[in-house]
Amino acid sequence: MRKQKRRFAPVILKQSERKPPFKYDNYSYMKSVFLLAEWRKLAMFNYVVDPEILKPHLPAGTELDFFDEKCFVSLVGFMFLRTRLKGIPVPFHQNFEEFNLRFYVRHLDNGVWKRGAVFIKEIVPKPMITLVARTVYKEPYETRKMAHKWEEHPDHLFISYSWKTRQWNSATVKTGKILTEIETGSEAEFITEHYWGYTRISDNVTSEYGVEHPRWKMYETLQYNVQVGFLENYGNDFAGLQNVEPSSVFVVEGSDILVRDGRMLRF
Repeated sequence: MRKQKRRFAPVILKQSERKPPFKYDNYSYMKSVFLLAEWRKLAMFNYVVDPEILKPHLPAGTELDFFDEKCFVSLVGFMFLRTRLKGIPVPFHQNFEEFNLRFYVRHLDNGVWKRGAVFIKEIVPKPMITLVARTVYKEPYETRKMAHKWEEHPDHLFISYSWKTRQWNSATVKTGKILTEIETGSEAEFITEHYWGYTRISDNVTSEYGVEHPRWKMYETLQYNVQVGFLENYGNDFAGLQNVEPSSVFVVEGSDILVRDGRMLRF
């Protein structure tokens, strides 16, 4: 008998379940929040790279962050759901795909290390999202035609994110259906636990913004497939990844998130 499959809806938390990470009823806490949303079904394809490739992309005041003496870049696909800017849902811009290439850095702020991500490129299907992200955070957003698939089968989930340049690019993953805690001190924890975004503005100016979310849970990865034109999408620095297999692939369920208003750091 042919196995049945069905598309599955995102996990929608009850209001009471959303409150622990975010103090929605506290004005002083929420007034600096720029964006509220859910990030769901984050598929993370991680590659070990030569640190020299990333040094030209480092924002001022940051340094590369390593795990077990390895330097990583990640392809990350996920869905934005229930997106609100300054608490206001924008019609036709609440649910959409994003696919990005990022690497990991840290910044020393008054004796405290902040661990963050730097984006090489962030692809979305909505021109207005690109305009706002480029204007407010100076992030390297780009608008492309995109698609995704979320399918639930009797014994696994199938998740796919794709976008079109001259041809379609895609990253797909098959996972188990049980969510588990991310192990403390693991590579998965390193990849998922970066709560700051840094963007190079000039040789001595960097944009910084904070991201908040609860600790995520992950699915077991069973199979994956990456069909991405690295040269076309990300340039010569990353063309060498074209025929390289990811060193790891993680899928996390995600959660409600918030992004705070940014600031400029000058060095």
